[in-house]
Amino acid sequence: MNILGKVAFLLLIGGIWCQNNRNNAKPSGKSPKKSGGNQGGDVGQSPPVVNLTPGSTRGTGSTGGTGATGSTGGSGSTGGSVSTGGSGSTGSTASAGSTGSAVSTKGAGSTGGTDEATREGVAGVRAAGQQTADMRLQFLKNTQVTCNDGSAAGFYLKEFRGSRRWLIFLEGGWCCHSKETCDSRYQNIPRLMSSTGWPQTKRGTGILSSQAEENPHWNNANIVFIPYCSSDVWSGNGPAPTPPPRQRQGREKERDRNTNATEYTFMGSLIIREVIKDLIPKGIKLAKVVMLSGTSAGGTGVLLNIDRVASQLELLGAEAQVRGLVDSGWFLESKQQRSPNCPETISCSPEDAIKIGLRLWNGVVPDRCLQLYKRGEEWQCFFGHKLYSTLTSPLFVMQWLFDEEQLRVENIYMGGHSLSEEQWQYIQNLSRELKNSLREVTAVFAPSCLSHTAITKSNWMSFKVKGTSLPRALHCWDRSLEATRNNRTPSKGCPFHLVDNCQRPQCNPTCPALVDQTTQQELTLFQMLVAMGLDLQRLGLDPQGDADALASMVSNGG
Repeated sequence: MNILGKVAFLLLIGGIWCQNNRNNAKPSGKSPKKSGGNQGGDVGQSPPVVNLTPGSTRGTGSTGGTGATGSTGGSGSTGGSVSTGGSGSTGSTASAGSTGSAVSTKGAGSTGGTDEATREGVAGVRAAGQQTADMRLQFLKNTQVTCNDGSAAGFYLKEFRGSRRWLIFLEGGWCCHSKETCDSRYQNIPRLMSSTGWPQTKRGTGILSSQAEENPHWNNANIVFIPYCSSDVWSGNGPAPTPPPRQRQGREKERDRNTNATEYTFMGSLIIREVIKDLIPKGIKLAKVVMLSGTSAGGTGVLLNIDRVASQLELLGAEAQVRGLVDSGWFLESKQQRSPNCPETISCSPEDAIKIGLRLWNGVVPDRCLQLYKRGEEWQCFFGHKLYSTLTSPLFVMQWLFDEEQLRVENIYMGGHSLSEEQWQYIQNLSRELKNSLREVTAVFAPSCLSHTAITKSNWMSFKVKGTSLPRALHCWDRSLEATRNNRTPSKGCPFHLVDNCQRPQCNPTCPALVDQTTQQELTLFQMLVAMGLDLQRLGLDPQGDADALASMVSNGG
């Protein structure tokens, strides 16, 4: 019995030992799950990428920390970042189509998976990256160039591998020109002065869309969206100078109060310069076409920076043709007489805000335009009709003939509570003045509509002038520039100088609908004018006659 008991005890111990060995052997052949995707990089500076697209698995690559070659928005990373890392990087998960499966690329010396499998995985991720509609956030490498509050400036990037066309977009949002107006802006719209709340990804619409049905001619370009956080109409060239300590009196004291007494920095023009630098590793030096575009203040930013961007790329050895697309940034000077020391942005005329702001921003304007105006008159270079003739880069202007922001400058709010006959007369005259200012512009699309901005709207293809849509006009301009560049004759029947002939607001049947600000209901122009207290008969307006004219325009293709 003692012998049998000892044998049974030994068998029991052996069974337990074998079971433990089997359990310990289960993970063999698989890589252990690592935390993070950038070991050896500056992990502390690299917040995780937020998954904003349902069904995809984002990597945890760097969003702006130094030392990690797998930063978001890098080659092939627009749909899910693949970290190639430094030596010892364990890789990161990436989106692989709609299944959300993860592809992990290994660093030197890692186990599991052959080199061939790794290459196939990377290729799969790159293919998935091309299909995503997301732009990924990257912060500038030069940390000295910042937003107003000192937070990191940056840009969103969606790469299209193999494309030599680049579309760089400047966001709009007007400006601030004094400590008071900047403090108010920072309190009410902080995203226009700081990057702290920016999301990790953005989905482009209109000309920024990656969908061919929404964006037929630029969907396959590399898209760069530069958020506006400098409040200087993209003109700032560094920190504002420190005010001198001596006492000022009277008007001089008031002027200085609006000049330098702020802790904000204004670096809009420098941000554009640094974005171009950061795009060099992405291949912008090999670009065939670079189009700098923008809406509202971003459109004015295009006017101010287009030739500077062209010179920068030329100095880098790039052979790209740099073009500009200005959407709703072609403003006219105000007709109202106001106090030049306007305390609020809304009470300032555009020229007064710029005059004051230029000193605060340490703003820069194009050299060729600067030669036309004496010191203190640089503000005139912010207006397209005064700047256009000095530009050397091709420019396309999209401008509503009844721009809502131009009207707001004159305290006219369509859909508001009231409208005087004098204000209605100003509205009528605005169209004629804008047409005159656009007469010498080679490429223009100007519908007789009450609206503001167009190119980033999802329905931008629906707007037409003389039967031609805005994307079509841009494409015709593109083809004409290519033909000229290659010493060919531009094709006929493809127009890109399109200005509505009809005189009144909304006389173009493709105009965006008017909406009552109180009820949010759609109205015709005449319904809105009546609601705002105008007598149509007294103004000589005939709703039925205009309806017949609209029907005729529709039958003739818009």
